[in-house]
Amino acid sequence: MAFGIRRHELAAWKEKVKRGEIAFLTHYWYDERFPHCTTVTKVGCADVEKLAAWGRKYGLREEWIDRRGEFPHFDLLGETQTRILQQEGRLFELERFTKRGKKE
Repeated sequence: MAFGIRRHELAAWKEKVKRGEIAFLTHYWYDERFPHCTTVTKVGCADVEKLAAWGRKYGLREEWIDRRGEFPHFDLLGETQTRILQQEGRLFELERFTKRGKKE
C-alpha cells in the first residue's frame, strides 16, 4: 500500500518511465513481509535494458525488476534504498519522509 505522495507526483513518475527515463518515486509503504521498512523507492524505466544496466551499477539483478503492469521498476528498501539514493544525490527523496518520524 502506497501513501504520502500527491497524484501529480505519481503522474510525473509514470510519464518519465514511459519516456524511457530512469525515474525515482519514494513514498510511505507498508508490507508485513518487511516490517522494518516504512518507505520504498521505485526506480522505473520503460526501457528494461536501460533499467537493468542502471541496476547493475548498484548490484541489483535484472530478475529483481518488477515487470507487472506497464511500469517496470526496482523496489528499493532499507539500507539499499538509502545507499543508492545517497549515491544518486537524491537523499531528499527520503528526507521528506523521515522528518515527521523515525524511518526504519
